[in-house]
Amino acid sequence: MALLFKTQPFLFYLHLASCVLSLSSFSFSFTHGRSTTPNNSISLSFPLTSHRFNHLHQTDLQTSFVSESKQKASPRPRPRARASPASPYHYKTSFKYSMALIVALPIGTPPQTQQMVLDTGSQLSWIQCHKKKHTPPASFDPSLSSSFSILPCTHPLCKPRIPDFTLPTSCDQNRLCHYSYFYADGTLAEGNLAREKFTFSRSQSTPPLILGCATDATEDKGILGMNLGRLSFASQAKISKFSYCVPTRRGAGADQPGTGSFYLGENPNSRGFQYVNLMIFPESRSRPNMDPLAYTLPMQGIRMGGKKLGIPTSVFRPDAGGSGQTMIDSGSEFTYLVDEAYNKVREQVVGGRAGARLKKGYVYGGVADMCFDGNPTEIGGLIGDMVLELEKGVEISIEKERMLADVGGGVHCLGIGRSSMLGVASNIIGNFHQQNLWVEFDLPNRRVGFGKADCSRAAA
Repeated sequence: MALLFKTQPFLFYLHLASCVLSLSSFSFSFTHGRSTTPNNSISLSFPLTSHRFNHLHQTDLQTSFVSESKQKASPRPRPRARASPASPYHYKTSFKYSMALIVALPIGTPPQTQQMVLDTGSQLSWIQCHKKKHTPPASFDPSLSSSFSILPCTHPLCKPRIPDFTLPTSCDQNRLCHYSYFYADGTLAEGNLAREKFTFSRSQSTPPLILGCATDATEDKGILGMNLGRLSFASQAKISKFSYCVPTRRGAGADQPGTGSFYLGENPNSRGFQYVNLMIFPESRSRPNMDPLAYTLPMQGIRMGGKKLGIPTSVFRPDAGGSGQTMIDSGSEFTYLVDEAYNKVREQVVGGRAGARLKKGYVYGGVADMCFDGNPTEIGGLIGDMVLELEKGVEISIEKERMLADVGGGVHCLGIGRSSMLGVASNIIGNFHQQNLWVEFDLPNRRVGFGKADCSRAAA
């Protein structure tokens, strides 16, 4: 789930029972013109604008895990490795990285460019919808698009089949399908479920996809939901692969964030990627703390400063109730660990040479208590490199120069938080620990690939 993080994490609760319903009536493929690549797809590239993500309206993990784990969708077993079918199109763009990975995508007919948070941890995509005379021009104006339509109350997605959701969808006064996202701070984002195209060129667009059209929200950027759910952009658009490359994060006071790359379809850099199979849980509906639609990695352990920490592998695997699941999430800034793993990391940091430099009594955002004053490169050198170990010898390596996040005021924190402080029982690998790394999601083969890169150069 998307969990971005500033000084206080504002979380919202997504209640959308429509996630459980079949989209079998919506079978489609991309339309495109003459092929310019061997796999009969078109290669497109678009620049993106840069913005800092101001309001933190990210999914509440605990609530979402409970709701999505109760879905009626049939579990899909792990398939045998096979050649991935070609995506119906080939699309490359770049994104700006501040605290969120922001992509700008052309939506509607004619297209209107919309900034969206790239989020592999959520399902429903949504955009801000207003008529231009009532709002800043960044939002989407449905009246200007000939392909836009709102779902009526009679649509199956507005007839939730699970009775224990709190206000998932409803009919508004105009008999249109309404949804609500509730924020923990008392605010909300709400609007209508709609159908709309993503229009990449005159000859290439998606069919109308289901997404949220928010008419009341506190942030002008939408969400590009890319998890395994049937309503995600990846699933509806029948994307076989997508990938992104997160550039090195710049300091909190930097005028411009780094620029990375985002691919829909084949990535020409994938030849050197190392792949690890996703964990599949057919019995996930009986695990209340499980998110069955997340990208769950088979994590094995953690090394710090060349030392293997004494954390049992079972800590990174879901137990009978689903606690301990390890997810990779582009929409979460920091990495979060369950207590048994977090405590071992903290023991290593505090008990090592960097312990004397610890900013005592300081807790960033209520979840991260390994923070320091002083030169981050020097302190990172005292901590050493960190390696997240996965199956098949695949590793996510974080060099000592990138161990600490600039949180402002001259304070730098280890980019790791305590999951229990969020009220969740899962491990989450956030985008802070995906810097200078290609991350590819190969959906037909249910695997994730990793490849080291200079992501700023990759975006050129």
